[in-house]
Amino acid sequence: MAKRKAAIVLSIAGSDSGGGAGIQADIKTITALGGYAVSAITAITAQNTQGVLQVQMLPPELVQAQIKAVLDDIGADIIKIGMLGTAEMVAAVTHTLSAYDIPIVLDPVMIAKGGAALLNEAASDALARELLPMAHLLTPNVPEAEVLSGQTIQNLSDQKRAAETLLGMGPQAVLLKGGHLPGEIIHDVLVWEQGEAVFEGPRINTRHTHGTGCTLASAIATWLALGLQLEEAVRLARRYVQKAIEHAPELGAGHGPLGHGWTFQPPR
Repeated sequence: MAKRKAAIVLSIAGSDSGGGAGIQADIKTITALGGYAVSAITAITAQNTQGVLQVQMLPPELVQAQIKAVLDDIGADIIKIGMLGTAEMVAAVTHTLSAYDIPIVLDPVMIAKGGAALLNEAASDALARELLPMAHLLTPNVPEAEVLSGQTIQNLSDQKRAAETLLGMGPQAVLLKGGHLPGEIIHDVLVWEQGEAVFEGPRINTRHTHGTGCTLASAIATWLALGLQLEEAVRLARRYVQKAIEHAPELGAGHGPLGHGWTFQPPR
């Protein structure tokens, strides 16, 4: 078999009409970092920087067909999963991916930046039960980690404890992001069976942070597909997101999108 010319990342996620998160953010990120993006869209959303106006889930069997069409022909080095929405979608994606031996980066998208729920309670339970054990890496933020772990997270110590709890639920590694906690320094906690690493960086005071979770997970997935080890992939992905926030195009009246294409722009 001929060697692939690109690191292929399959994103399974919802579509964001505002272009800041979901499939759009994933494709921009993967491309900006030198990967090749393929996709399976789970939902169509009508949204902008001020919130989610409407959500239409696609039939699970159509999502399964998208996944199979891509993997049976083009293939993938890694899979990034974002918005799934319903327990039926979780079950369909889990069943389909069980036939393939491909690492999964699971970003458990539950709530949009503006506060809209994107994963119902039954889907959260299904995700914890069915998909977490399949994940190479789980990347929850604090509210998502609280739902999945059943613990309250108020500081770095709580982050570490919750991350260990989530690790015990089946994924090979957990990156618990701390951006929702107060303070001028943000801590992200990475745990895996052999160890722990804490990443920290200054908080950037801006409203243009829509899609940071999708972007970070996709960046990590791309770096892993390119052959980096997990800790280095996380470090470089965090740097990419920080620069994307700094290069945000400042669009819209609400939570604006990131500048995903900063890698193509001259330094400023």
